[in-house]
Amino acid sequence: MFGEKITKTISIDGMHCMHCAKKIEDTLKGIKEVKSVKVILEDKKAEVILKSEINDDILKEAIENLGYTVLEIIC
Repeated sequence: MFGEKITKTISIDGMHCMHCAKKIEDTLKGIKEVKSVKVILEDKKAEVILKSEINDDILKEAIENLGYTVLEIIC
């Protein structure tokens, strides 16, 4: 539907500080389909708003290449 936001919540293991959160946020923002990212360190998750649909594996791989573990992606 037009104007509907595509949101994904990603549970991430291995984030321990704001530097970790910023590194993940910057990496996800570098993906062209990503509109915005909010990493919540306390909850160990990232809330991603997309411009267009994207395969979850692309998001997972981007985070895991940084050394973190993606536990789940909720659409």
